[in-house]
Amino acid sequence: MFTDMPVAIVDPTRRRFLQKSFIGMGWIMSGGALTHCGGDGALMSNIGALGPLQEPDENGIRLPEGFRSRVIARSGELVGSSGYEWHSAPDGGAVFITDDGGWVYVSNSETVAQLGGGAGAVRFSRDGEVIDAYSILSGTSVNCAGGATPWGTWLSCEEKDDGRVWECDPVGITSAVVRPALGVFKHEAVAIDLDSQVAYLTEDVGDGGFYRFVADSMIDGRADLSAGELQIAEVVGSGPGGLIEWRTVPDPSASSTPTRRQVASSTPFDGGEGIWYHDGVIYFSTKGDNRVWAYEDRSSNLSIIYDAATSSTPILTGVDNLTVSPAGDVLVAEDGGNMEIVAISVDGAIAPVLQVTGQDGSEITGPAFGPSFDRLYFSSQRGTSGVITGVDGVTYEVSGPFFS
Repeated sequence: MFTDMPVAIVDPTRRRFLQKSFIGMGWIMSGGALTHCGGDGALMSNIGALGPLQEPDENGIRLPEGFRSRVIARSGELVGSSGYEWHSAPDGGAVFITDDGGWVYVSNSETVAQLGGGAGAVRFSRDGEVIDAYSILSGTSVNCAGGATPWGTWLSCEEKDDGRVWECDPVGITSAVVRPALGVFKHEAVAIDLDSQVAYLTEDVGDGGFYRFVADSMIDGRADLSAGELQIAEVVGSGPGGLIEWRTVPDPSASSTPTRRQVASSTPFDGGEGIWYHDGVIYFSTKGDNRVWAYEDRSSNLSIIYDAATSSTPILTGVDNLTVSPAGDVLVAEDGGNMEIVAISVDGAIAPVLQVTGQDGSEITGPAFGPSFDRLYFSSQRGTSGVITGVDGVTYEVSGPFFS
C-alpha cells in the first residue's frame, strides 16, 4: 500500500540541533515515511546556501547553479501517454512513494466542478519517468490545498464557504470519501500529527480560524476521520503569539453560523494558508499579514518565525503553500510577491530557492519533495495568462543538490 512522503519538522528551539544531528544520521524509507536510523549515512541540507539564482532557463525558471527544471504537465494537455488531461489551476500537492520504488505527485484543481475541479495525480517510475496520470477526485469545487495523512491518503480541501475535506486515494483505486466532521468552511490546508493523529486545519479568510480535529476513535491504527471533535484556537497572552487553548466548535456543519464565529473568544488569523507538521510542531502561514507561524503541541506555544513587516530580510511576501525539508528548512511558495519559493533555513537565514519568470499574474503552488529529496515539485497555477479559470497552469520538477 502507499504511504505519505511528508517528513515533519522540529520546533524553533530545536531546529539548530536537528541541523547538526541530521548530518551524522542514516535515513531510510520506512512505510513511505522518512525515518532516521544509526549508521554511516550522511545527509546535510544545502538549502540555506544554494547560492544566487542564475538567469532563467528554457522553462523560464531561475535556479541556483547546478539545478535544472523540466515541465511535468500543462493544464489542458495530455500527460505523457496516459490519456489524462491535466487539470486547470493546479494548487496544493504532495508526494507519495509506491511499493515498486516509484512515487506519485498529487495536485488539486482550484476551479469549479463545471471546469474540472477535484484533484489529479502523476505517477513516476523508480527512475523518475512519467508512466501514468489520472483523476483521484471529481465533482468538487475550488480544491485549494490539503495534506497527506500518515496512512497514505490525500486530504483535498475545498476553499469555499460550504467547503469540505475529501479523503482521496493517491493511486486512484478507491473512490474519494467526504469528511464533513472536519468542518464546513473555507478550507485551505490540513496537517496531521504523526504521533497523536490529531488534524490541524487552516481557513483562508481574513478572520479565519486555526482549527484542530480530534477523532473519536482509531481504526486499524489510523484516526477515524468520520467522527470526532472540531476545535478552534484561542490565543492567550500578550502579543500575536502566546499559548493556545482549544475550544469546541458547537456546530462543525455551520448550519446557521460560520465555524469561525461560533466561539466568541477564538482568535482570528488573517488568511490561513499552507500548513505542515513535524516532530510536535505545526508550521503554517497567513497571507494577509505575511507571517509564518510555529505551534508546538507539547507546550501549546505559538510563535512567529517570519514576519515580513519586521524581518531584516523581507523578501518573502504573499506567503502561501509551504513544505519542509528533512533538515528543518521551511520552504514557502509565494502567491504574488515575485513568484519565488523562499527558504527559511534552520539557522534563520532567508533566501530564494527558485523564481518563476514571465508569469507575474500567477502564483506558485503545491511544493513537495520527491522521495530522495533531490527533486522538488510545484506548479504555476495560472501560467502566463493569469486567469484562474483558464488552462494555462504548469507543473514543474526541479532537481539538484538540495542535500549532500
